Amino acid sequence: MNIFADFTQRVKKSLQELDLKDSGGNTPDLSRVVVEAPRDPAHGDFATNAAMVLAKPIGMKPRDLAEKLVEKLNEDPDVTEATVAGPGFINLRVAPVVWQRVLGSILDLGQQFGSVEKLSAPKVNVEYVSANPTGPMHVGHIRGAVVGDALANLLSFAGADVVKEYYINDAGSQIDTLARSAFLRYREALGEDIGEIPSGLYPGDYLIPVGDKLKQEFGDTLVKKEEAEWLPLVKERAMAAMLDLIREDLSALGVEHEIFFSEKSLHARENGNGSKIDHMLDGLRQKGLVYEGTLPPPKGQVPEDWEDREQTLFRASDFGDDTDRALKKSDGSYTYFAADVAYFQDKFERDFQEAIYILGADHGGYAKRLQAVGKAVSDGKTDVIVRFCQLVKLMRDGEPVKMSKRSGDFITLREVVDEVGPDPVRFMMLFRKNDAPLDFDFKKVTEQSKDNPVFYVQYGYARCRSVMRQAAEELPGADLSEVNLSAADFTLLEDSGELELISKMAEWPKVVGAAAETHEPHRIAFYLHELASSLHGHWNRGKEMPHLRFIDAGNSKLTLARLALVRAISLVLASGLAILGVNAPEEMR
Repeated sequence: MNIFADFTQRVKKSLQELDLKDSGGNTPDLSRVVVEAPRDPAHGDFATNAAMVLAKPIGMKPRDLAEKLVEKLNEDPDVTEATVAGPGFINLRVAPVVWQRVLGSILDLGQQFGSVEKLSAPKVNVEYVSANPTGPMHVGHIRGAVVGDALANLLSFAGADVVKEYYINDAGSQIDTLARSAFLRYREALGEDIGEIPSGLYPGDYLIPVGDKLKQEFGDTLVKKEEAEWLPLVKERAMAAMLDLIREDLSALGVEHEIFFSEKSLHARENGNGSKIDHMLDGLRQKGLVYEGTLPPPKGQVPEDWEDREQTLFRASDFGDDTDRALKKSDGSYTYFAADVAYFQDKFERDFQEAIYILGADHGGYAKRLQAVGKAVSDGKTDVIVRFCQLVKLMRDGEPVKMSKRSGDFITLREVVDEVGPDPVRFMMLFRKNDAPLDFDFKKVTEQSKDNPVFYVQYGYARCRSVMRQAAEELPGADLSEVNLSAADFTLLEDSGELELISKMAEWPKVVGAAAETHEPHRIAFYLHELASSLHGHWNRGKEMPHLRFIDAGNSKLTLARLALVRAISLVLASGLAILGVNAPEEMR
């Protein structure tokens, strides 16, 4: 039950009954008409912009149109008062039965309240993390991992058919470097003093177990082979070990991808025929989107891979990119960009209507080129959405943090998660918009106070569960089943704090829809904090005014209604926390 969508339709129906016409004698477009919560609750339960957006098309003053519309809206039995404010805004107050229906809907639907079931669910691919498989996840990967995972959960809850995907960059020279680094650790495992790790190789201790396993499998036979012989053997095993390490790291954060897509597979020849990149290039040529030409040097600092020569180019600028893009290097091999194009084509051929990329802030220039690829390859049938995650600064009690950096020259994801747990990490990564810088303070995210958002929200859920346990103890024999709670007399919930809580929960479907539409999971975290704040505020009122407490042993009907309210709050909190991938604890000590 989306109460805002419901009342938007009621407003539109009233407008249709007014039989309004624009200057051309046509029925005006009502798509911009919305119903929202007013900024000031004192103005009413809802507000609509209907008169403001329609006045000009139909040639009326906004206030005059608003007065006509108010007459119609006051005929609705669920509207207790419709009034005109200012130049033509309309405020609505609704009957208590409206809020009672909302509460009943939450209890009936449980954690599915606010979700959407679509007959034809859009297929959405969310690709995130996709770090080079050359070592463990580091702190720079955390935010993208959490944002991507929560966004995928959100879109699924909002009715999409979502696939979580990780793109393995396993075709570049960095994999050769990984293999040579692992081979050095293999020699170390054989007893050789390898000294200081040479520049250009990966120095982290995480490769020591890889060297040990190579020794167990091959003994000392690899050192007797030429690099051309041992390199592919070591590369395969080092890659597998790194992917296992990455999966373990992500799992510790509660992130699990359904597909790990290999970049190398794009270069592989299929059944003796061309590779996926070859097929992609043929397809673009047939569309006239590839040509041989030269590119001007980029403005500012010229990148190392720029070449002043004729090369194979994709007409990216025809589709909104800043420049055309090279598909082949001077040695005839394909560019990284060519693999990106072929990868998107593979997504398109898997029938995704939306391809979402979660990237680090250092990939800022990628949005236009990826969107150009999407338009060119899919003819606009697949939307490409790119979201960037700004850097996270680690702090401890307001000071920059210094950690052991056990894995070389970076702080690992596991070090952060092992210290504070996955819940504070996930929630705090989502408690600010993804493109805004974020300070993560180890002390603040673990303190038990209202200043710690993750504690505040989880404590809200735990407090609800505590009330239900207390009720079961204090009211032995009382039927507190879901069925009986749903049948409670909600008309007894008359206090302003109780009605405020129901009103806040009524916003949940609208928040979900808006967050999914804008691809902004942080809106879920913000909403949960607001709902928890309303709950804690009402709880504190009960300390000062005992008649507001949830359990009144002398009034079983009122108690049942209030416990139904508590149960509903816990359902919405649990639903939101599940989207964020954060635990809803039964109790907190």
